[in-house]
Amino acid sequence: MLDRVADSLERYMDLVSQRQKLVASNIANADTPGYKTKDLDFQTEFASAMSSGTIHPNEVSGLAVRNDGNNVNLDREARLLAENAMRFNLASSLMREQIKLVKDAIQEGKSS
Repeated sequence: MLDRVADSLERYMDLVSQRQKLVASNIANADTPGYKTKDLDFQTEFASAMSSGTIHPNEVSGLAVRNDGNNVNLDREARLLAENAMRFNLASSLMREQIKLVKDAIQEGKSS
């Protein structure tokens, strides 16, 4: 069971990392004419990553497009950065707890 939890957390953190790269790329291309914002449907991609390990970024629709064809919204990207940081902190805390659980179990076994 522990392996399954750790594996799920690892895949979750991989997905968070991939999203961080997409958001950083969006911000870096905020002034690139014709650039279209890319993101992940987080829940769908997590389910997909759990089964196949493949991640599929897609263009974000519904954003205002400037005259140069670019649709990056820096406020949206800043919000996603904060959300991503929160997701990563939560996942790393859970992973630390899993490791602590294993370590405590090993220590208990040594003292018997």
